[in-house]
Amino acid sequence: MQIRDRIKELRRVKASELIPNPRNWRTHPQAQRDALRGVLAEVGIAGAVLARETDLGLVLIDGHLRAETTGDAEIPVLVLDVNEAEADLILATHDPLGAMAEVDSDKLESVLSELNTANDALRDMLSQLAEDAGIVPEDDADDSEQPPPKTKFELVVTFANEQSQQELFDRLNTEGFKVRSVSTKGGK
Repeated sequence: MQIRDRIKELRRVKASELIPNPRNWRTHPQAQRDALRGVLAEVGIAGAVLARETDLGLVLIDGHLRAETTGDAEIPVLVLDVNEAEADLILATHDPLGAMAEVDSDKLESVLSELNTANDALRDMLSQLAEDAGIVPEDDADDSEQPPPKTKFELVVTFANEQSQQELFDRLNTEGFKVRSVSTKGGK
């Protein structure tokens, strides 16, 4: 298989000058926004956004939240040599391909055990990551030999609008339930 290199160049561009892709199907809940701000504050920019050149300027393919969050700061942009259809394919598959990766719980536990952050949003995100992977912090482990149950019960609720979703999210969160908000466009 011959693989083409579609990266034309790396440019540093003011994030505010990048054009959001009108076909971007990803939304970003507040917890994700807060966690990204935490990483940017503690580490800084550690990756480039993807864009393609059009007559209107650079149109984002991936990295909408990073561009939105960084405002007038210059950020690294990988300018791709792709047409609109290819950009749509990247837009549709880039994040889902990464999400298909599986978790090596031992390695994740090793990494998480050495991390220390003062940012509440990052701590929450990392705790959720550990919980989703079935990792129990040593403080929470009991002396019994019983492994933690692997069964997780989830409920999917469809809302007519974002406000209704947020209200239920807030109520369940206040009542101590582990909740996460997921938004989708179209579908059933």
